[in-house]
Amino acid sequence: MTSQETSMSNHSHIKVGVIGLGAMGRGMAASLRRAGYAVHVCDVRAEAAQAFAAEGGIACATPAELAAACEIVISVVVNAAQTEQVLFGEQGAAAAMKPGSLFVMCSTVDPNWSVQLEERLAERGLLYLDAPISGGAAKAASGQMTMMTAGRPEAYAKAGGTLEAMAAKVYRLGDRAGNGSKVKIINQLLAGVHIAAAAEAMALGLREGVDAADLYEVITHSAGNSWMFENRMAHVLAGDYTPLSAVDIFVKDLGLVLDTARASKFPLPLSATAHQMFMQASTAGFAKQDDSAVIKIFPGITLPQAAAAKEAPCAS
Repeated sequence: MTSQETSMSNHSHIKVGVIGLGAMGRGMAASLRRAGYAVHVCDVRAEAAQAFAAEGGIACATPAELAAACEIVISVVVNAAQTEQVLFGEQGAAAAMKPGSLFVMCSTVDPNWSVQLEERLAERGLLYLDAPISGGAAKAASGQMTMMTAGRPEAYAKAGGTLEAMAAKVYRLGDRAGNGSKVKIINQLLAGVHIAAAAEAMALGLREGVDAADLYEVITHSAGNSWMFENRMAHVLAGDYTPLSAVDIFVKDLGLVLDTARASKFPLPLSATAHQMFMQASTAGFAKQDDSAVIKIFPGITLPQAAAAKEAPCAS
C-alpha cells in the first residue's frame, strides 16, 4: 500500500459534511473525497447533492441530517444570512452537532459577526473556524485554493488534515475568529477595485477605437496588467457574462469592506468608487451577470459579442 493509499484509508473513518455545492463547495467536497474522507453533502438543490452522491459521496436532505452524521461541518454558502439559516434555521445544523464537533465557515462576512459566531457556538460546546476562501471554482476543484483561517488551537486540532485536503495554501491568522474574515475582505477590496479599474481601462480603449483583442494582448504583457484584468477582460472579449462571480457579490463584499472601515472612520476612496460602479451595474439590470459586466455601465462603447450572437442570422 502506498503512503497516499495509507493516508486515504486513515481518513475514511472521519465523516466530513459540506453544505453548499456551488462553484466552490462542489470542488471542495470532491477534494475531500479524493483525500479519502467520508463526505456527506447538502444543498438547497437536491439534485446537486444527489449528483455528488452518484460519484461516491453521501447526500443529506437537511443541514441537521448532515450535522448529526459528521464531526466536521463545512459551510460554503453565500453570506452571513445563509450561514445563520444553515446553523440555526429550521432543520439547522447547530442543534444536531455533537459537542466537540467543528463548524468551518467559508463565506465572506463581517468580521465582527464571525467573532460573535465563535462565541455562540462555544456556548453549545462546538468548535469554530473562521475560514474564508479564495481562488475560484477551478482551484477549488483541484484542491489548489487559498484558505484564510483563524480559530482556537483545539479547532485546528479537530480539523486535522481536512483544510490541507481542500487548499494549497492554508493561512493561520490568529487563535480567535476574526482575522480570517478581515484578511478576506481586504482581498475583496483589491479584487473589486481591480475589476472596476480593468473595466474602466477596457472601456476607454473601446471608446478610443483601439481593438479590444490588441489592447488585451498588450496590457497582459505590460506593467499595467493585473490578475483580474487578465481573467475578467477575457470574459469581455468573449462576450460571455455567465456568472462565475456575479456583480452582486461585489455589491455585498465591497459593502462589507466599507462597513468595516466606517466603524473606525477609515477612508477608502477607491473602494467607495468601485462599490458605486457595481451598484450602478446591479441596478441597471446586470446584478446576476458575471462581475466583468460592470463594464456595461460605461456609455458610448460597443462591447464584443459572443461568437454565437455574431453568427446568428438577422431576424426578418
